[in-house]
Amino acid sequence: MPSEPTFASSAVLPTSSPAALSTDSISLNPNPLVRALGKPAEEFTRADIARFIADEGITMLNLRYVGGDGRLKELNFAIQSAAHLDRVLTMGERVDGSSLFDVVEATSSDLYMVPQLRTAHLNPFAALPALDIMCGFYDVEGSPLASAPQQVLRRAQEALEAETGCRLEALGELEYYLFSPADALFPVEEQRGYHEAAPFSKWSQIRTEALWHLARMGCAVKYAHAEVGNFVTEGRQAVQQEIEFLPTDVTRAADQMVLAKWVVREVACSHGIEVSFSPKIAVGQAGSGMHFHTRLMKGGVNRLSDGAGLTDAARRLIGGYLSHAASLTAFDNTVPVSFLRLVPHQEAPTAICWGDRNRSVLVRVPLGWQGLDDRMFRDANPGAEPVGALPDDSQTVELRSPDGSAAVHLLLAGMTVAARIGLSDPDMAGYADERYVSGDASRVDGLDQLPASCAQAAARLLAQREDYEALGVFPPALIDSWAAGLLALGDADLREEIADTRVQVEDLVTRYFHVG
Repeated sequence: MPSEPTFASSAVLPTSSPAALSTDSISLNPNPLVRALGKPAEEFTRADIARFIADEGITMLNLRYVGGDGRLKELNFAIQSAAHLDRVLTMGERVDGSSLFDVVEATSSDLYMVPQLRTAHLNPFAALPALDIMCGFYDVEGSPLASAPQQVLRRAQEALEAETGCRLEALGELEYYLFSPADALFPVEEQRGYHEAAPFSKWSQIRTEALWHLARMGCAVKYAHAEVGNFVTEGRQAVQQEIEFLPTDVTRAADQMVLAKWVVREVACSHGIEVSFSPKIAVGQAGSGMHFHTRLMKGGVNRLSDGAGLTDAARRLIGGYLSHAASLTAFDNTVPVSFLRLVPHQEAPTAICWGDRNRSVLVRVPLGWQGLDDRMFRDANPGAEPVGALPDDSQTVELRSPDGSAAVHLLLAGMTVAARIGLSDPDMAGYADERYVSGDASRVDGLDQLPASCAQAAARLLAQREDYEALGVFPPALIDSWAAGLLALGDADLREEIADTRVQVEDLVTRYFHVG
Protein backbone atom coordinates (compact mmCIF):
# COMPACT_ATOMS: atom_id res chain seq x y z
CA MET A 1 0.00 0.00 0.00
CA PRO A 2 1.26 3.56 -0.63
CA SER A 3 2.98 5.12 2.37
CA GLU A 4 1.53 8.04 4.24
CA PRO A 5 2.66 11.42 2.88
CA THR A 6 5.47 13.19 4.69
CA PHE A 7 5.45 16.86 5.53
CA ALA A 8 8.37 19.23 5.19
CA SER A 9 9.65 20.94 8.30
CA SER A 10 8.99 24.38 6.84
CA ALA A 11 6.24 25.57 4.50
CA VAL A 12 7.07 26.97 1.08
CA LEU A 13 4.73 29.49 -0.49
CA PRO A 14 3.56 28.42 -3.96
CA THR A 15 4.89 30.38 -6.90
CA SER A 16 2.49 32.08 -9.26
CA SER A 17 3.83 30.05 -12.19
CA PRO A 18 1.05 27.91 -13.76
CA ALA A 19 3.47 25.02 -14.14
CA ALA A 20 4.43 25.24 -10.48
CA LEU A 21 0.79 25.48 -9.41
CA SER A 22 0.05 22.37 -11.47
CA THR A 23 2.96 20.56 -9.84
CA ASP A 24 1.81 21.62 -6.37
CA SER A 25 -1.71 20.37 -7.09
CA ILE A 26 -0.20 16.93 -7.68
CA SER A 27 2.56 16.79 -5.07
CA LEU A 28 0.38 18.15 -2.25
CA ASN A 29 -2.69 16.14 -3.23
CA PRO A 30 -3.60 13.68 -0.43
CA ASN A 31 -4.95 11.12 -2.93
CA PRO A 32 -2.19 8.49 -3.39
CA LEU A 33 -3.39 7.72 -6.94
CA VAL A 34 -3.04 11.34 -8.04
CA ARG A 35 0.50 11.54 -6.67
CA ALA A 36 1.59 8.16 -8.02
CA LEU A 37 0.11 8.70 -11.49
CA GLY A 38 1.15 12.36 -11.69
CA LYS A 39 -2.19 13.57 -13.04
CA PRO A 40 -5.58 14.76 -11.75
CA ALA A 41 -8.28 12.15 -11.21
CA GLU A 42 -10.30 13.43 -14.19
CA GLU A 43 -7.51 12.17 -16.47
CA PHE A 44 -7.24 8.61 -15.10
CA THR A 45 -7.21 5.89 -17.79
CA ARG A 46 -7.59 2.11 -17.64
CA ALA A 47 -3.85 1.78 -18.16
CA ASP A 48 -3.21 4.19 -15.26
CA ILE A 49 -5.42 2.20 -12.90
CA ALA A 50 -3.90 -1.12 -14.00
CA ARG A 51 -0.37 0.21 -13.50
CA PHE A 52 -1.15 1.53 -10.03
CA ILE A 53 -2.75 -1.78 -9.04
CA ALA A 54 0.30 -3.73 -10.24
CA ASP A 55 2.87 -1.36 -8.70
CA GLU A 56 1.16 -1.22 -5.30
CA GLY A 57 0.20 -4.89 -5.01
CA ILE A 58 -3.56 -4.27 -4.95
CA THR A 59 -5.40 -7.61 -4.82
CA MET A 60 -9.08 -6.54 -4.68
CA LEU A 61 -11.27 -4.28 -6.81
CA ASN A 62 -14.59 -3.06 -5.41
CA LEU A 63 -17.25 -1.52 -7.63
CA ARG A 64 -19.31 0.98 -5.65
CA TYR A 65 -22.67 2.49 -6.51
CA VAL A 66 -25.67 4.29 -5.03
CA GLY A 67 -28.95 2.40 -4.85
CA GLY A 68 -32.45 3.78 -4.82
CA ASP A 69 -32.28 4.04 -1.03
CA GLY A 70 -29.33 6.43 -1.28
CA ARG A 71 -26.87 4.11 0.45
CA LEU A 72 -23.49 3.03 -0.84
CA LYS A 73 -23.40 -0.53 -2.22
CA GLU A 74 -20.46 -2.70 -3.31
CA LEU A 75 -19.49 -5.59 -5.57
CA ASN A 76 -16.15 -7.28 -4.84
CA PHE A 77 -13.66 -8.69 -7.37
CA ALA A 78 -10.47 -10.64 -6.68
CA ILE A 79 -8.07 -9.48 -9.39
CA GLN A 80 -6.90 -12.58 -11.28
CA SER A 81 -5.06 -11.30 -14.34
CA ALA A 82 -4.40 -8.21 -16.42
CA ALA A 83 -7.08 -9.32 -18.86
CA HIS A 84 -9.60 -9.86 -16.06
CA LEU A 85 -8.86 -6.43 -14.60
CA ASP A 86 -9.16 -4.71 -17.98
CA ARG A 87 -12.49 -6.43 -18.64
CA VAL A 88 -13.97 -5.26 -15.33
CA LEU A 89 -12.65 -1.72 -15.76
CA THR A 90 -14.10 -1.55 -19.29
CA MET A 91 -17.34 -3.49 -19.08
CA GLY A 92 -18.27 -3.43 -15.41
CA GLU A 93 -20.82 -6.07 -14.46
CA ARG A 94 -24.51 -6.98 -14.52
CA VAL A 95 -26.66 -6.47 -11.42
CA ASP A 96 -30.27 -7.04 -10.37
CA GLY A 97 -31.84 -3.62 -10.77
CA SER A 98 -35.16 -4.63 -9.21
CA SER A 99 -33.37 -5.18 -5.88
CA LEU A 100 -31.88 -1.68 -6.07
CA PHE A 101 -34.62 0.52 -7.57
CA ASP A 102 -38.38 0.41 -6.95
CA VAL A 103 -39.07 1.56 -10.51
CA VAL A 104 -37.19 -1.38 -12.10
CA GLU A 105 -39.46 -4.39 -12.69
CA ALA A 106 -38.32 -7.86 -11.64
CA THR A 107 -39.45 -9.21 -15.01
CA SER A 108 -36.77 -7.13 -16.75
CA SER A 109 -34.31 -6.29 -14.02
CA ASP A 110 -30.81 -6.73 -15.44
CA LEU A 111 -28.71 -3.55 -15.49
CA TYR A 112 -25.14 -2.82 -16.47
CA MET A 113 -22.89 -1.12 -13.94
CA VAL A 114 -19.85 0.61 -15.49
CA PRO A 115 -16.87 2.08 -13.55
CA GLN A 116 -16.20 5.83 -13.59
CA LEU A 117 -12.39 5.83 -13.55
CA ARG A 118 -12.08 9.38 -12.19
CA THR A 119 -13.54 8.17 -8.87
CA ALA A 120 -10.90 5.47 -8.19
CA HIS A 121 -9.54 5.53 -4.64
CA LEU A 122 -7.91 3.27 -2.09
CA ASN A 123 -10.29 1.60 0.32
CA PRO A 124 -9.09 2.73 3.77
CA PHE A 125 -10.88 -0.04 5.67
CA ALA A 126 -10.34 -3.20 3.62
CA ALA A 127 -8.46 -6.09 5.27
CA LEU A 128 -6.76 -6.77 1.92
CA PRO A 129 -5.28 -4.02 -0.30
CA ALA A 130 -8.29 -2.83 -2.31
CA LEU A 131 -9.19 -0.17 -4.85
CA ASP A 132 -12.75 1.17 -5.03
CA ILE A 133 -14.44 2.81 -8.02
CA MET A 134 -17.87 4.44 -8.24
CA CYS A 135 -20.12 3.28 -11.08
CA GLY A 136 -23.00 4.44 -13.22
CA PHE A 137 -26.02 2.37 -14.34
CA TYR A 138 -27.01 1.56 -17.93
CA ASP A 139 -30.06 -0.18 -19.36
CA VAL A 140 -30.36 -3.08 -21.79
CA GLU A 141 -29.68 -0.77 -24.75
CA GLY A 142 -26.54 0.68 -23.17
CA SER A 143 -28.16 4.03 -22.35
CA PRO A 144 -27.82 5.66 -18.91
CA LEU A 145 -30.59 4.37 -16.63
CA ALA A 146 -33.12 7.23 -16.55
CA SER A 147 -34.29 6.50 -13.00
CA ALA A 148 -30.84 6.11 -11.43
CA PRO A 149 -30.21 8.97 -8.96
CA GLN A 150 -26.85 9.84 -10.55
CA GLN A 151 -28.42 10.10 -14.00
CA VAL A 152 -31.33 12.26 -12.80
CA LEU A 153 -28.80 14.69 -11.33
CA ARG A 154 -26.67 14.60 -14.45
CA ARG A 155 -29.68 15.46 -16.65
CA ALA A 156 -30.68 18.29 -14.30
CA GLN A 157 -27.19 19.81 -14.61
CA GLU A 158 -27.19 19.41 -18.41
CA ALA A 159 -30.62 21.08 -18.66
CA LEU A 160 -29.44 24.00 -16.50
CA GLU A 161 -26.33 24.52 -18.60
CA ALA A 162 -28.20 24.23 -21.90
CA GLU A 163 -30.75 26.86 -20.88
CA THR A 164 -28.60 29.30 -18.89
CA GLY A 165 -24.95 28.56 -19.68
CA CYS A 166 -24.39 28.08 -15.93
CA ARG A 167 -23.40 25.08 -13.87
CA LEU A 168 -24.37 24.57 -10.24
CA GLU A 169 -21.71 23.76 -7.67
CA ALA A 170 -22.51 22.55 -4.17
CA LEU A 171 -20.90 21.85 -0.85
CA GLY A 172 -22.59 19.83 1.84
CA GLU A 173 -22.47 20.04 5.63
CA LEU A 174 -22.82 16.61 7.24
CA GLU A 175 -23.90 16.65 10.90
CA TYR A 176 -24.09 13.52 13.04
CA TYR A 177 -24.16 12.30 16.64
CA LEU A 178 -21.74 9.86 18.28
CA PHE A 179 -22.85 7.80 21.29
CA SER A 180 -20.68 6.28 24.02
CA PRO A 181 -20.62 5.79 27.80
CA ALA A 182 -20.49 9.15 29.57
CA ASP A 183 -17.04 10.34 30.64
CA ALA A 184 -16.53 11.25 34.28
CA LEU A 185 -13.59 13.50 33.40
CA PHE A 186 -14.42 16.79 31.68
CA PRO A 187 -18.09 15.85 31.17
CA VAL A 188 -19.85 17.28 28.12
CA GLU A 189 -21.92 20.41 28.67
CA GLU A 190 -25.40 20.40 27.19
CA GLN A 191 -25.75 22.47 24.01
CA ARG A 192 -22.17 23.82 24.44
CA GLY A 193 -20.28 21.76 21.88
CA TYR A 194 -19.74 24.25 19.04
CA HIS A 195 -16.08 24.12 17.96
CA GLU A 196 -15.19 22.75 21.39
CA ALA A 197 -11.76 21.13 21.74
CA ALA A 198 -10.60 18.12 23.71
CA PRO A 199 -10.86 17.17 26.51
CA PHE A 200 -14.26 18.89 26.68
CA SER A 201 -15.08 17.70 23.17
CA LYS A 202 -15.29 13.94 22.83
CA TRP A 203 -14.20 11.67 19.98
CA SER A 204 -12.41 14.31 17.94
CA GLN A 205 -10.23 11.50 16.57
CA ILE A 206 -13.25 10.04 14.79
CA ARG A 207 -13.93 13.20 12.83
CA THR A 208 -10.23 13.80 12.06
CA GLU A 209 -9.75 10.20 10.90
CA ALA A 210 -12.85 10.48 8.72
CA LEU A 211 -11.65 13.81 7.30
CA TRP A 212 -8.25 12.34 6.43
CA HIS A 213 -9.72 9.23 4.79
CA LEU A 214 -12.06 11.36 2.68
CA ALA A 215 -9.19 13.59 1.54
CA ARG A 216 -7.15 10.53 0.51
CA MET A 217 -10.18 9.21 -1.38
CA GLY A 218 -10.25 12.36 -3.53
CA CYS A 219 -13.14 14.13 -1.81
CA ALA A 220 -13.00 17.94 -1.70
CA VAL A 221 -13.21 18.39 2.08
CA LYS A 222 -13.05 21.80 3.77
CA TYR A 223 -12.90 21.14 7.52
CA ALA A 224 -14.41 19.23 10.43
CA HIS A 225 -15.43 20.39 13.91
CA ALA A 226 -17.50 19.66 16.99
CA GLU A 227 -21.09 20.91 16.72
CA VAL A 228 -23.50 22.40 19.25
CA GLY A 229 -25.31 19.23 20.28
CA ASN A 230 -24.10 17.69 23.55
CA PHE A 231 -26.21 15.81 26.08
CA VAL A 232 -26.13 12.88 28.49
CA THR A 233 -28.99 10.47 29.05
CA GLU A 234 -29.11 7.22 31.01
CA GLY A 235 -25.33 7.11 31.34
CA ARG A 236 -24.64 7.68 27.63
CA GLN A 237 -23.20 10.82 26.13
CA ALA A 238 -24.26 12.06 22.72
CA VAL A 239 -21.85 14.43 21.00
CA GLN A 240 -22.55 16.15 17.69
CA GLN A 241 -19.93 16.71 15.01
CA GLU A 242 -19.79 18.03 11.45
CA ILE A 243 -17.78 17.61 8.26
CA GLU A 244 -18.02 20.33 5.61
CA PHE A 245 -16.94 20.08 1.99
CA LEU A 246 -15.59 22.47 -0.62
CA PRO A 247 -17.74 23.60 -3.58
CA THR A 248 -17.65 21.23 -6.54
CA ASP A 249 -19.92 20.11 -9.37
CA VAL A 250 -23.26 18.93 -7.95
CA THR A 251 -22.78 15.43 -9.39
CA ARG A 252 -19.50 15.05 -7.52
CA ALA A 253 -20.89 16.71 -4.38
CA ALA A 254 -23.65 14.11 -4.17
CA ASP A 255 -21.26 11.17 -4.50
CA GLN A 256 -18.98 12.68 -1.86
CA MET A 257 -21.79 12.97 0.67
CA VAL A 258 -22.71 9.30 0.23
CA LEU A 259 -19.05 8.33 0.63
CA ALA A 260 -18.77 10.53 3.73
CA LYS A 261 -21.61 8.74 5.50
CA TRP A 262 -19.95 5.41 4.77
CA VAL A 263 -16.56 6.61 6.01
CA VAL A 264 -17.93 8.12 9.25
CA ARG A 265 -19.80 4.89 10.00
CA GLU A 266 -16.73 2.76 9.33
CA VAL A 267 -14.47 4.92 11.49
CA ALA A 268 -16.99 5.06 14.34
CA CYS A 269 -17.49 1.29 14.15
CA SER A 270 -13.72 0.75 14.36
CA HIS A 271 -13.77 2.62 17.69
CA GLY A 272 -16.82 0.71 18.94
CA ILE A 273 -18.92 3.87 18.76
CA GLU A 274 -22.49 4.20 17.46
CA VAL A 275 -23.21 6.99 14.98
CA SER A 276 -26.49 8.40 13.68
CA PHE A 277 -27.35 10.92 10.96
CA SER A 278 -30.98 10.97 12.08
CA PRO A 279 -32.51 14.47 11.98
CA LYS A 280 -33.77 14.27 15.56
CA ILE A 281 -32.39 12.21 18.43
CA ALA A 282 -34.08 13.77 21.47
CA VAL A 283 -36.73 16.42 22.05
CA GLY A 284 -35.15 19.64 23.30
CA GLN A 285 -31.72 18.79 21.87
CA ALA A 286 -30.15 20.07 18.66
CA GLY A 287 -31.13 18.13 15.56
CA SER A 288 -28.77 17.16 12.76
CA GLY A 289 -29.05 18.79 9.37
CA MET A 290 -27.34 18.23 6.05
CA HIS A 291 -27.35 21.76 4.67
CA PHE A 292 -26.22 22.42 1.11
CA HIS A 293 -24.49 25.59 -0.04
CA THR A 294 -24.54 26.28 -3.76
CA ARG A 295 -22.89 28.70 -6.15
CA LEU A 296 -23.54 29.47 -9.79
CA MET A 297 -20.56 29.15 -12.12
CA LYS A 298 -20.23 30.46 -15.68
CA GLY A 299 -16.95 30.81 -17.51
CA GLY A 300 -15.09 29.97 -14.31
CA VAL A 301 -16.71 32.93 -12.49
CA ASN A 302 -19.07 32.75 -9.52
CA ARG A 303 -22.18 34.67 -10.68
CA LEU A 304 -23.71 35.16 -7.22
CA SER A 305 -21.76 38.32 -6.34
CA ASP A 306 -20.36 41.27 -8.24
CA GLY A 307 -18.12 42.40 -5.42
CA ALA A 308 -20.68 44.85 -4.08
CA GLY A 309 -23.46 42.45 -3.13
CA LEU A 310 -25.77 39.81 -4.54
CA THR A 311 -26.41 39.85 -8.27
CA ASP A 312 -29.78 39.63 -9.97
CA ALA A 313 -28.89 36.03 -10.85
CA ALA A 314 -28.38 35.27 -7.16
CA ARG A 315 -31.79 36.65 -6.25
CA ARG A 316 -33.39 34.63 -9.04
CA LEU A 317 -31.62 31.52 -7.79
CA ILE A 318 -32.99 32.18 -4.31
CA GLY A 319 -36.45 32.71 -5.79
CA GLY A 320 -36.23 29.36 -7.54
CA TYR A 321 -35.35 27.61 -4.29
CA LEU A 322 -38.13 29.36 -2.36
CA SER A 323 -40.77 28.63 -5.00
CA HIS A 324 -39.92 24.91 -4.87
CA ALA A 325 -38.97 24.61 -1.20
CA ALA A 326 -42.12 22.76 -0.17
CA SER A 327 -41.81 20.12 -2.89
CA LEU A 328 -38.04 19.77 -2.32
CA THR A 329 -38.80 18.48 1.18
CA ALA A 330 -39.93 15.28 -0.53
CA PHE A 331 -36.25 14.64 -1.29
CA ASP A 332 -34.53 16.33 1.66
CA ASN A 333 -36.78 15.31 4.58
CA THR A 334 -37.81 11.75 3.89
CA VAL A 335 -38.69 10.24 7.29
CA PRO A 336 -41.26 11.28 9.92
CA VAL A 337 -38.59 12.38 12.44
CA SER A 338 -37.43 14.97 9.88
CA PHE A 339 -40.43 17.04 10.91
CA LEU A 340 -39.55 16.86 14.59
CA ARG A 341 -36.45 18.87 13.69
CA LEU A 342 -38.31 21.41 11.51
CA VAL A 343 -40.11 23.20 14.34
CA PRO A 344 -40.35 26.93 15.21
CA HIS A 345 -37.92 28.90 17.39
CA GLN A 346 -34.92 26.67 16.80
CA GLU A 347 -32.05 26.82 14.28
CA ALA A 348 -34.08 24.85 11.75
CA PRO A 349 -36.38 26.49 9.19
CA THR A 350 -40.15 26.30 9.06
CA ALA A 351 -41.05 29.45 7.10
CA ILE A 352 -40.24 29.78 3.40
CA CYS A 353 -38.07 32.89 3.32
CA TRP A 354 -34.45 34.01 3.08
CA GLY A 355 -32.02 36.41 4.69
CA ASP A 356 -28.40 37.46 5.18
CA ARG A 357 -26.44 35.57 7.85
CA ASN A 358 -29.79 34.58 9.41
CA ARG A 359 -29.95 31.01 10.71
CA SER A 360 -33.71 31.05 11.25
CA VAL A 361 -34.51 31.33 7.53
CA LEU A 362 -34.83 28.58 4.94
CA VAL A 363 -32.32 30.06 2.49
CA ARG A 364 -29.36 31.82 4.09
CA VAL A 365 -26.78 34.04 2.41
CA PRO A 366 -23.68 33.49 4.57
CA LEU A 367 -20.86 35.91 5.16
CA GLY A 368 -18.48 36.16 2.24
CA TRP A 369 -15.23 37.95 1.51
CA GLN A 370 -16.59 40.22 -1.23
CA GLY A 371 -14.95 43.61 -1.61
CA LEU A 372 -12.26 42.91 0.98
CA ASP A 373 -8.53 43.36 0.61
CA ASP A 374 -5.84 41.89 2.86
CA ARG A 375 -6.47 44.27 5.81
CA MET A 376 -7.44 41.43 8.20
CA PHE A 377 -4.39 39.38 7.20
CA ARG A 378 -2.06 42.33 7.70
CA ASP A 379 -3.63 43.16 11.07
CA ALA A 380 -3.25 39.55 12.24
CA ASN A 381 0.30 39.36 10.89
CA PRO A 382 2.09 42.69 11.48
CA GLY A 383 4.96 43.18 9.07
CA ALA A 384 3.80 40.46 6.69
CA GLU A 385 4.19 41.00 2.95
CA PRO A 386 0.91 42.43 1.54
CA VAL A 387 -1.32 40.00 -0.34
CA GLY A 388 -3.63 42.44 -2.11
CA ALA A 389 -7.17 41.73 -3.26
CA LEU A 390 -8.75 38.50 -2.04
CA PRO A 391 -10.46 36.03 -4.40
CA ASP A 392 -14.06 37.05 -5.07
CA ASP A 393 -15.47 33.54 -5.55
CA SER A 394 -16.62 32.50 -2.10
CA GLN A 395 -20.25 33.68 -2.01
CA THR A 396 -22.75 30.85 -1.64
CA VAL A 397 -26.47 30.42 -1.00
CA GLU A 398 -27.40 27.85 1.65
CA LEU A 399 -30.54 25.66 1.76
CA ARG A 400 -31.06 24.74 5.42
CA SER A 401 -33.97 22.30 5.30
CA PRO A 402 -32.17 19.04 4.27
CA ASP A 403 -31.18 16.46 6.85
CA GLY A 404 -29.41 13.11 6.95
CA SER A 405 -32.43 11.27 5.54
CA ALA A 406 -32.14 13.14 2.23
CA ALA A 407 -31.83 11.29 -1.06
CA VAL A 408 -28.77 13.37 -1.90
CA HIS A 409 -28.68 12.92 -5.69
CA LEU A 410 -32.40 13.53 -6.07
CA LEU A 411 -32.26 16.51 -3.71
CA LEU A 412 -29.46 18.17 -5.67
CA ALA A 413 -31.26 17.33 -8.90
CA GLY A 414 -34.37 19.04 -7.54
CA MET A 415 -32.34 22.07 -6.44
CA THR A 416 -30.78 22.25 -9.92
CA VAL A 417 -34.25 22.17 -11.46
CA ALA A 418 -35.34 24.97 -9.11
CA ALA A 419 -32.21 26.94 -10.03
CA ARG A 420 -32.94 26.62 -13.75
CA ILE A 421 -36.54 27.77 -13.29
CA GLY A 422 -35.44 30.66 -11.09
CA LEU A 423 -32.77 31.86 -13.52
CA SER A 424 -35.13 31.57 -16.49
CA ASP A 425 -37.92 33.64 -14.91
CA PRO A 426 -37.17 37.38 -14.58
CA ASP A 427 -39.93 37.70 -11.96
CA MET A 428 -38.11 35.38 -9.56
CA ALA A 429 -35.88 38.17 -8.22
CA GLY A 430 -38.99 40.07 -7.13
CA TYR A 431 -40.49 36.86 -5.76
CA ALA A 432 -37.40 36.51 -3.56
CA ASP A 433 -37.38 40.16 -2.49
CA GLU A 434 -40.93 39.78 -1.12
CA ARG A 435 -39.75 36.96 1.13
CA TYR A 436 -36.67 38.57 2.67
CA VAL A 437 -36.55 38.43 6.48
CA SER A 438 -34.05 40.09 8.82
CA GLY A 439 -35.31 38.83 12.20
CA ASP A 440 -36.59 35.53 13.60
CA ALA A 441 -38.45 34.02 10.67
CA SER A 442 -40.64 31.87 12.91
CA ARG A 443 -42.18 35.06 14.36
CA VAL A 444 -43.05 36.67 11.01
CA ASP A 445 -46.71 36.37 10.01
CA GLY A 446 -47.90 35.69 6.49
CA LEU A 447 -45.02 33.50 5.27
CA ASP A 448 -45.68 30.23 3.56
CA GLN A 449 -44.65 27.24 5.66
CA LEU A 450 -42.75 24.05 4.90
CA PRO A 451 -44.73 20.80 5.00
CA ALA A 452 -45.19 19.26 8.45
CA SER A 453 -45.05 15.61 7.37
CA CYS A 454 -43.84 13.27 4.64
CA ALA A 455 -47.46 13.04 3.49
CA GLN A 456 -47.65 16.80 2.96
CA ALA A 457 -44.26 16.77 1.22
CA ALA A 458 -45.50 14.09 -1.18
CA ALA A 459 -48.58 16.17 -1.99
CA ARG A 460 -46.46 19.23 -2.75
CA LEU A 461 -44.16 17.15 -4.97
CA LEU A 462 -47.11 15.83 -6.96
CA ALA A 463 -48.48 19.37 -7.30
CA GLN A 464 -45.22 20.56 -8.91
CA ARG A 465 -44.26 17.38 -10.71
CA GLU A 466 -44.37 19.03 -14.14
CA ASP A 467 -41.44 21.25 -13.19
CA TYR A 468 -39.33 18.27 -12.16
CA GLU A 469 -40.33 16.15 -15.15
CA ALA A 470 -39.70 18.94 -17.69
CA LEU A 471 -36.90 18.34 -20.21
CA GLY A 472 -36.82 14.67 -19.19
CA VAL A 473 -35.02 15.28 -15.88
CA PHE A 474 -37.19 13.27 -13.46
CA PRO A 475 -38.96 10.24 -15.01
CA PRO A 476 -42.71 10.30 -14.20
CA ALA A 477 -42.50 6.76 -12.81
CA LEU A 478 -39.85 7.92 -10.35
CA ILE A 479 -42.04 10.79 -9.11
CA ASP A 480 -44.96 8.38 -8.67
CA SER A 481 -42.85 5.84 -6.82
CA TRP A 482 -41.19 8.43 -4.59
CA ALA A 483 -44.47 10.08 -3.59
CA ALA A 484 -46.05 6.67 -2.92
CA GLY A 485 -43.14 5.75 -0.65
CA LEU A 486 -43.59 8.93 1.40
CA LEU A 487 -47.34 8.44 1.71
CA ALA A 488 -46.81 4.84 2.85
CA LEU A 489 -45.02 6.14 5.97
CA GLY A 490 -48.44 7.13 7.31
CA ASP A 491 -47.36 10.27 9.15
CA ALA A 492 -50.10 12.65 8.02
CA ASP A 493 -51.34 13.08 11.62
CA LEU A 494 -48.04 12.43 13.39
CA ARG A 495 -47.85 15.64 15.42
CA GLU A 496 -51.37 15.14 16.73
CA GLU A 497 -50.62 11.52 17.54
CA ILE A 498 -47.50 12.55 19.47
CA ALA A 499 -49.46 15.23 21.34
CA ASP A 500 -52.09 12.63 22.28
CA THR A 501 -49.30 10.15 23.29
CA ARG A 502 -50.53 7.64 20.70
CA VAL A 503 -46.99 7.67 19.27
CA GLN A 504 -43.81 7.86 21.36
CA VAL A 505 -40.97 10.01 20.04
CA GLU A 506 -38.45 7.47 21.40
CA ASP A 507 -39.98 4.74 19.26
CA LEU A 508 -39.74 6.93 16.17
CA VAL A 509 -36.10 7.77 16.89
CA THR A 510 -35.27 4.08 17.26
CA ARG A 511 -37.06 3.20 14.02
CA TYR A 512 -35.24 5.84 11.96
CA PHE A 513 -31.91 5.85 13.82
CA HIS A 514 -29.90 4.67 10.80
CA VAL A 515 -31.31 6.84 8.01
CA GLY A 516 -29.57 7.42 4.73
